[in-house]
Amino acid sequence: MSNNENVKQNRRLRKKLYLGEFTVYGFDLSFDFDGMEPQGASDFLDEIIELVESRDLIIAGGGDTKSFGLFICAAARYGSATEEDRAALVSWLEAKPVVKEIVAGELVNAYYES
Repeated sequence: MSNNENVKQNRRLRKKLYLGEFTVYGFDLSFDFDGMEPQGASDFLDEIIELVESRDLIIAGGGDTKSFGLFICAAARYGSATEEDRAALVSWLEAKPVVKEIVAGELVNAYYES
């Protein structure tokens, strides 16, 4: 095997494993509610899903009428969430009077860190 073929194989393996230039980044986002009713929590979830999808992101996680814990990353296979995405979601949450104690984690490797 030539050295050039070895480089291609390594790149292919990095891509399969989402490493190096193919690393996908996301972030944790958690927040508490200040007096949320069940229907209000459902409506709030619809709103945050709409915001997340408008930024070409996806979420995993959930919550109840007291708190939510989410992980957010890009919808595209090799895309990543950005600092701008993180700031936009935090800003949106800060504008909601029913939301308190927002904690946004740093960007992390979505496949290998939690």
